[in-house]
Amino acid sequence: MQQKHNVTVPGLGITFSTGTYAGLANGAVNVCVGETNVFVTACIAQSTKPGQDFFPLTVDYREKYAAAGRFPGGFFKREGRPSEKEILTSRLCDRPCRPLFPEGLLNEVQIIGQLMSADQINDSDISMVNGASAALAISDIPWGGPIGCVRVALIDGQFLANPTIEQMYSSSLDLIYVGTKKDMLMIEGSADQLPEEEFIKALEFGHQAIQPVIAAIEELQKLAGKPKSTFPLVGATPAARAIIERVVPTERIVAAIFGKEKAARSAGVKALKEEAKAALVAELGADKFTDVDLNVVFEDLQYKAYRKNVLEKGVRADGRGQRGLRPLNASVGVLPRVHGSATFQRGDTQNIALTTLGPTKEAQEMDGLTGGAKSKSFILHYNFPPFSVGEAGRFIGPGRREIGHGALAERSLVPILPPEDAFPYSIRVVSEIMASNGSTSMASICGGCLSLMDAGVPITAPVAGISCGLMTQSDANGGIEKWVTITDILGEEDHFGDMDFKLAGTTKGITGFQLDLKISGLPFEIAKIAIMQARDARIEILKVMLASLPAPRADLSKYAPRIQTIQIDPEKIGLLIGPGGKTIRRITETTGAQIDIAEDDSGKVFIYSNNGDAMARAIAEVDGLCGGGSGGGGTPIEVGKLYNGRVTGIKEFGCFVECTPGKEGLCHISELADFRVRRTEDVVKMGEMIWVKCVGIDERSGKVRLSRKAAMKEMEAQKPGQPADAAPDAPAAPAN
Repeated sequence: MQQKHNVTVPGLGITFSTGTYAGLANGAVNVCVGETNVFVTACIAQSTKPGQDFFPLTVDYREKYAAAGRFPGGFFKREGRPSEKEILTSRLCDRPCRPLFPEGLLNEVQIIGQLMSADQINDSDISMVNGASAALAISDIPWGGPIGCVRVALIDGQFLANPTIEQMYSSSLDLIYVGTKKDMLMIEGSADQLPEEEFIKALEFGHQAIQPVIAAIEELQKLAGKPKSTFPLVGATPAARAIIERVVPTERIVAAIFGKEKAARSAGVKALKEEAKAALVAELGADKFTDVDLNVVFEDLQYKAYRKNVLEKGVRADGRGQRGLRPLNASVGVLPRVHGSATFQRGDTQNIALTTLGPTKEAQEMDGLTGGAKSKSFILHYNFPPFSVGEAGRFIGPGRREIGHGALAERSLVPILPPEDAFPYSIRVVSEIMASNGSTSMASICGGCLSLMDAGVPITAPVAGISCGLMTQSDANGGIEKWVTITDILGEEDHFGDMDFKLAGTTKGITGFQLDLKISGLPFEIAKIAIMQARDARIEILKVMLASLPAPRADLSKYAPRIQTIQIDPEKIGLLIGPGGKTIRRITETTGAQIDIAEDDSGKVFIYSNNGDAMARAIAEVDGLCGGGSGGGGTPIEVGKLYNGRVTGIKEFGCFVECTPGKEGLCHISELADFRVRRTEDVVKMGEMIWVKCVGIDERSGKVRLSRKAAMKEMEAQKPGQPADAAPDAPAAPAN
C-alpha cells in the first residue's frame, strides 16, 4: 500500500505510512511488518448524545480472509461476526488508548483496524495497537499519546522484541508491553512460571524496545499530523455541583461506604443520591439540571472518598488494610456427575468451576488466518450471569468482557498443564460466576485450577491469581506525589482506583498477567512493589486452596473417559481409516470406543472409553488390523493354534475372546458347541477362560475367527494329556 508518507522503525522492521487512503477519516495509518499489513483509522463524532455521561470509545479489529488468499467458510462466503482473536485484539488496543483521552470528552471515538495482508509469519495484534497510536497521533482528535507496543519473548535465556510466530513456539514468555516515553501503560500475556525478578527485567526490556516505535510515530506526526481540535468537555453545571456538594459532602459519602457490606454500601450511596436529587429539584427546579449533573458529581464524590480514607488513614471500604485479603474459602468435588468441580470464594466474589475431559478430536479448531496454532486442546470459558451482581438483565451469549476474562484465566493455567503426549486429553474448564465483587477472573483461575486437580489432571503445580490496585494523589504538575498499592481489590476499588494489576502464578513464578490503568502511566517503582505484593498474596491463597485438595487426584473420575495409546506402523494409518473413514467409523460404532489418530503421522492411536470391554475390543480391532500395536503386545494369533483365552465380550452372535494380551477374535455362536446354542450366555460367561482354536484370519481386515467347538474336538482327540502346542500360550491376564 504505497502512500505519501513512510516512516520505518529501525531494528523492528515496522513501517508506518499514511496519506493516500481513507482521506475523510480523522486519522488513517497503514502498519507493515514483513508482508503483514494492518490498516487503522480513527474518527470522532462532532457532538455528544443527549444525557450521555460516559466516554464511548469503540475499537474494532477485523481480519479479512482475502488477506491470506482464502475464502470465508459458510453459505454466504462473507466475513461474519468477529472471532475470539478479533475481539481480544480489539480489547488489547482499547485498554491502553482509553486513559489518554481528556477527562470530560464524551464525543464518540471509533478506531477500526483491518487486516489487509497476512504473511503467516508476523502476527497482527501488535500492529493494531501501534496503528491505533499512529492514527490518533496524526489526527485532530485530542489524545495524550503516542504510545508504543511490542511483544517480548524469552528464548534460550535471551529477551527478543517482536518475534515471529515460529519463534514464539520456543519462547517461555509471551509479554505484550505498551507504554509511553516515560511509563508503563498496559501489559498482558503469559509465562512459564517466570520468577518475579526476571519478569521485571522483561518489563524493562519491553520499555526500551518501544522507544523507537514512539519516535517513529512522532516523526510521522511531524510529516502528516493535523492540529488538535477542541471539543467541549462535559461536566456538571456549577450550580448543581454546589448544591450536591453542600447536601452530600465527602464526609457523608465516607460514612455511607466505609465499614459496611457491599449491599449496604450501595444502598447508602443510593439514598444519598436521592437526597441530592430532591435538593436539586427544590432549589433549581426539575428542568434546570440533568441526570448527567447528578451522576458526574456522585462519581467524583466517591472517587475522592475512596482516596481520602486509603491514602490518609490506610483503611479500605471493608475495613482491611493495604495488604489484607478478603476471607477465603475453597472446596472440591461439589458436583456429583462432572469430571471435576470446585468452588472458590474471596469475600463476596464466588465461582464454580467445572472440568470436562474428552478425546483429542474435541480440541477447539483455530482459524489460523494470521498463522499460529490450528487448534488448542485446553479451553476455559467464563460466564457472568446478571444474578452475580444482584440484577435482572439479558442472559445471552458471552460479550467482549467475558471473552477477555476467560482468555486471561486460560493462558494463566496453560503453563502448568501436562504435555499432550503424557496426558492426551482435550480439557474444557467452565467458570460460572455466582457472585461478583471484584477479581472474578482471578477467582476463575483459582477455582479452575482446583477443578483440574479434582478431575485428576496431573498439573505440574497449582496456580492462584490476585489483583492489585492503586490509589494516587497528584501534585500541581500532574505527577504522582503520594500513592498506595492495595491487594485484592473490591469492585469499587477497581472502578474508582487507578489500577487493576492481575497476576497469576505458582510458588515458583508468574504464569499470567494483565495490567489496566486509568491514569496516564505507571512508574516502574510502583509496578515493582505491586508485583512483589501480589507474590506474597498468591502464596497465602495457595495455602487455602491446597488445604481443600493438596494434590491432583490419583485417579480420573469414573465418569471421565479412559485412554490407551497404541503405536501402529505409520504406513498403515490409511488402512485404519479406510475408504472415506469407513473402517475407523465401523470400529467406533461396533465397540463404542472413540478413536483418534495423531495428526503428526507418527502412527499414534488414541482410544477413549469409560467401558473396559469397549476399550479392549477397540484395541484388539486396531491391533488386529494394523499389527504391531504397543497396546496389544504379545505374539500374533496363529491359524490352527489352540488358545486358553478370556471372554471379553458377549453378543447375540457370539463372544469375543482375548487369546493373547490385547489380541482377540470372534467365536461365532455356531462355533461355541457341537449342538445348537440358543443364547451365547448359555455356554460362556463374561471373564470366563475357555479353550478356542483359531480357524482363520481375514487377509483384508485382519479379523480373527475362533472356534470353541473345534478346540473341544481337538482336545478330546488328544486325551488324556493336554495339547503340546498349547503350553507356550499362557492365559491372557485379566484386563483392569
